[in-house]
Amino acid sequence: MTKRSASPRAARRPEWAGRNYMLLTASTIVTSLGAHGALIATTWAVFESGGDAGDVGLVAMARFLPLVLFLLVGGAVADRIPRHRVMVAANALNFVSQAVFAALVLSGTAELWQMMVLTGLCGTGQAFFNPAAEGMLMSSVTGEQASRAFAFYRMAMHGAGIGGAALGGALVAFVGPGWVLAVDAAAFAVAGGLRAFLDVSGIPDRKPGGGLFADLREGWQEFIGRPWLWSIVAQFSVVVALIGAVEAVYGPLVARDELGGARPWGIALAGYGVGTVAGAVLMTRWKPRRMLLVGTLGVFPIALPSAALAIPLHAVGLTLVMFVSGVAMEIFGVSWMTTMHQEIPEEKLSRVSAYDWFGSTALLPLSTALAGPAETAFGRTASLWGAVVLMTVVTALVLLVPDVRRMTRRPHGLTTTKGAAGTGAAASPGERATTPGGAVPAQGTSPDAEGALGRNG
Repeated sequence: MTKRSASPRAARRPEWAGRNYMLLTASTIVTSLGAHGALIATTWAVFESGGDAGDVGLVAMARFLPLVLFLLVGGAVADRIPRHRVMVAANALNFVSQAVFAALVLSGTAELWQMMVLTGLCGTGQAFFNPAAEGMLMSSVTGEQASRAFAFYRMAMHGAGIGGAALGGALVAFVGPGWVLAVDAAAFAVAGGLRAFLDVSGIPDRKPGGGLFADLREGWQEFIGRPWLWSIVAQFSVVVALIGAVEAVYGPLVARDELGGARPWGIALAGYGVGTVAGAVLMTRWKPRRMLLVGTLGVFPIALPSAALAIPLHAVGLTLVMFVSGVAMEIFGVSWMTTMHQEIPEEKLSRVSAYDWFGSTALLPLSTALAGPAETAFGRTASLWGAVVLMTVVTALVLLVPDVRRMTRRPHGLTTTKGAAGTGAAASPGERATTPGGAVPAQGTSPDAEGALGRNG
């Protein structure tokens, strides 16, 4: 009787949505609500302190620089000690830095150097958090429906981002940026508490390595041996740098000068969030066989918001363009997560993810620092059109890589040989078949469950 009464409840939740998956999703919803508003609040905090476009770029650079510097170390650490401990420690650092930032802004005493230091601490926390979180989510579930799990996770994350961006823009306009930063600090505290309950008993113990540098070298060999991986990371080093400059500097400036302030920009960012949810819903149903090809084609529309700001479009038109860009980003994001989950061994996920994050964010400090000077030298419109051209060119170049065009989704239980990495070739009959990427079931799920995280998380 007990088993029969429990089965209807179990049937209401997908098989792949185990305890860890649910905790990771819930905590990400909380941080997404706070973080999307905090992005807007930070920019307006600089403006309210008397800063200009160059100061906004400096604060953004201060966040991204430690993110780049510490990512590789963060990935190695996350593959050596329990990942959830790294995540909780990073959330604690983010809570403290954002709480102090909020207090300074609310008191009206925030200076540029203080904002740079505090955002730098927040970036340091993210450098350790991102690889650990990516590895943790990819390890939480496995199976045939991995892409569906990724899509639902991202749908929840971006759905929360919609509310966070819209609410953040409104709160900045009505009560000021300090309170939005305080909400972000509280979100980190709550999320860290949830992540402390993650269960890592189902994840195999990692064999002792030869030290931190040996782990980094092993991760590098795994990374550089896959042309599809390093070529797309190289592409995104340019794409992410340009998006960072547009969203951190040019977007708020256009909103301030042409659209009427923070609220329209917050609504436009919310439009992007709605697009990501729509894209995630699409990817729960659509499983393209050539996932990297489809994902790369989805990068082209990501350049549209830069073009819309260059024109500039009215707030409604900008919001529609941001929506399309959000859909496109999810097509790429879910395809990328599925590929990483399928191709990368579980015990190397955080290190490989660290190289992914490192390459993708390496140019962010430079691009955000140069956004203001570029506007002075070339003009805002020319700088925005230049971003459109560069994003389009580097994406077209990636399509020349054979593995990007040929990578295929494999049936559950088949994996590639080391020599065939990235080609979609199945293991030979004499080799041991494993789940994609060597992932393990989450606590409370069957071996046929699914999962993973990816870029833009």
